Amino acid sequence: MTAILDIELVRTFHAVARIGKFSAAAEQLHKSPAAVSVHIQRLEAVAGGRLLNRDNQSVSLTALGRRLLLSTTELLSTHDRVLADLHGTHLAGRITLGVPDEYAVHVIRDILPTFAAAWPNVVLELKTAPSYALRDLVQRGKLQAAVIAQPKGQPSAQVLVLTTPVWVGPTHTAVASMDPLPLAVHAAQCPYRQAMIESLKHSGRRLRVVLESPSNQAIKACVEAGLAISLIDRAMVTDNMQILDGLPVIPEHEIVFVRSSSSHDDEAVNLLAQAMQQHFRL
Repeated sequence: MTAILDIELVRTFHAVARIGKFSAAAEQLHKSPAAVSVHIQRLEAVAGGRLLNRDNQSVSLTALGRRLLLSTTELLSTHDRVLADLHGTHLAGRITLGVPDEYAVHVIRDILPTFAAAWPNVVLELKTAPSYALRDLVQRGKLQAAVIAQPKGQPSAQVLVLTTPVWVGPTHTAVASMDPLPLAVHAAQCPYRQAMIESLKHSGRRLRVVLESPSNQAIKACVEAGLAISLIDRAMVTDNMQILDGLPVIPEHEIVFVRSSSSHDDEAVNLLAQAMQQHFRL
């Protein structure tokens, strides 16, 4: 009998791969950890091998798992788009969405076009600002939803992906040995700015701010030009940067989808949350 890919198993696999933990993925999918494990086992039987390496702390993809993740991303998108075409084009509404500058390109280019095509009568209005400013706007009901970065483990948030902050400097300049340490910092109300300054002060390092900007591109340019060091997601390190050792270790952060209390029964926002869950990548 020909093997069949069950779309629910694939969706569970994507959640585990994206979040990196069975328990967190189970919570996000509203399933028990045991049910998630069974889904992965059934999918591994279809795939013909182990998809995940597991330990007590987290999971990582095997070579077969990476292949399956890449080859099924478009499958999930197509599946959801077909269902929307069949059943959902009547949905209308308006969503005010906040996105930090560092993730805006990914959200606008890779996620929102598919969502807008599936739900053409839902109007999207976007705002970029630092994460904590967006969180405040959501809590005050000025935005319906936002994608934000925050330290790992805070309550009342839908985790999209975990991320590891790393210190970066230019590839050929020993900026990190300077005293005081030159920094390119994000705007106020950014969790990375807070983590940078607090960790350096706690370690006794002197610092001076070379650049303060809400623009992720400006931060990167300052680092690549050899003017300063900064803190960014590991996945965003460019070829003109190097990851720096010898500086305070910053704990994992998470990228989350937060929503206002008034939007929890909003079908359009629910669908956008699903789209973010399925397609957010770093």
